[in-house]
Amino acid sequence: MTELHYLGLIEVGQQIQAKKLSPVEVTKAMLGRIEQLDGKLKSYAYVMADAALAEAAAAEKDIASGKVKGPLHGVPIAIKDLCWVKGAPAAHGMTIHRDFRPSEDATVVARLKDAGAIILGKLQQTEGAYADHHPKIDPPKNPWNADLWSGASSSGSGVATAAGLCFGSLGTDTGGSIRFPSAANGITGLKPTWGRVSRYGAFELAATLDHIGPMARSAADCGAILAVIAGQDPKDTTSVPLAVPDYLAGLTGDLRGVTIGVDRRWTSEGTDDAAGKVLSEGLRVAADLGAKIKDITFPDPKAVIEDWFPLCGIEVAVAHEETYPARKDEYGPGLAGLLDLGRAQSGMDYQKIVLRREAFRGAVRLLFETVDLIAVPAQAFAAPTLAKMAALGEDASLIAGLLRFTCPFDMTGSPTVTLPGGFAPGGGPVAFQFVGRHFDEASLVRAGDAFQRVTDWHKSHPAI
Repeated sequence: MTELHYLGLIEVGQQIQAKKLSPVEVTKAMLGRIEQLDGKLKSYAYVMADAALAEAAAAEKDIASGKVKGPLHGVPIAIKDLCWVKGAPAAHGMTIHRDFRPSEDATVVARLKDAGAIILGKLQQTEGAYADHHPKIDPPKNPWNADLWSGASSSGSGVATAAGLCFGSLGTDTGGSIRFPSAANGITGLKPTWGRVSRYGAFELAATLDHIGPMARSAADCGAILAVIAGQDPKDTTSVPLAVPDYLAGLTGDLRGVTIGVDRRWTSEGTDDAAGKVLSEGLRVAADLGAKIKDITFPDPKAVIEDWFPLCGIEVAVAHEETYPARKDEYGPGLAGLLDLGRAQSGMDYQKIVLRREAFRGAVRLLFETVDLIAVPAQAFAAPTLAKMAALGEDASLIAGLLRFTCPFDMTGSPTVTLPGGFAPGGGPVAFQFVGRHFDEASLVRAGDAFQRVTDWHKSHPAI
């Protein structure tokens, strides 16, 4: 029998809502596990034990009286630190903000609370949600192997979810930071379309690149969270006024009628054996489930990958205008370097980036006139070690391999689902992605759920 802390979000919710499990007892068990393990794993920036227990007691009372709010009611989850929770610290992985306590919830947090979810705490992240942790903050440790990378910005979300310290979490993705920690820690991550989820009450990294999305055990669990946090928000006028589907409806377990595109040259060139094998096996399973696999030619992403850095830097410079460079000595070198890069760009530079981005976005949109999904690796190299990632700033090929299959879809704003699909020879998890049309997250949940009904990779857990 699966241990309580490794149950899926929907599964534990069903047991809570059927009164087979108490949300108070489940929350106490999760808080106990956090206390037992997180001293080493470092996934939480701030644990909200008292508030979580109060929320659990309220959920138990509601459920006992027959007021069930949905699949998240009574289920303990956790929030990436950059999302505001009223009265709780929101440091954004930075020392500058360590004393900031917002007076209101982020929209995504308010919606989770309205759905009856229990907020266990705030999860650790990189400085400002960029590549590196602040030198004064201990990075989260990969629960599979402490020598392996735990992912970038949403590392705390990946580690806590994989280690059974929450049943699901929120992460953010600007260049790959839902997908990297999902792949590194062997969990499922769903990056929604830009504009599907409100960004109100979340610290910015780069406004037109930032996506907030769910990280959980399975695609269905991610769909349950997305259904709650998605939708138009008057506090964020970039959120799109489209109806939010029931992502758990119509999960048939097959992929008949679905066409999946793959550019075999692009996805194999420079990709290591483990990453390539997982993608190939994912396509084989999809074909067995009834999908049509179609060869496509993906538009060359080299320029937009190169453009991602200065564009991100420009947007970050705007977000940090009040504190950088005025308080430069309080920044770590990674984020400071990105800010300097952004501030060095000219208006001409920026406009050329915008034009190239729009052309690329249009070329990718055209592909979806002939396919429903596109399959790509999560990254070009599987399960990188901390030693390998330490050379990231000095190795251009390493950076390109890391971002090759992630940042193009932040530049287009396309939705993606990252699915665990195997293990590298060294033992670390390996994943692949499906990419969908704008605002068609339902197809990603359907494809991910179908794959996970006939595979067990998402049910593998670290031995801790």
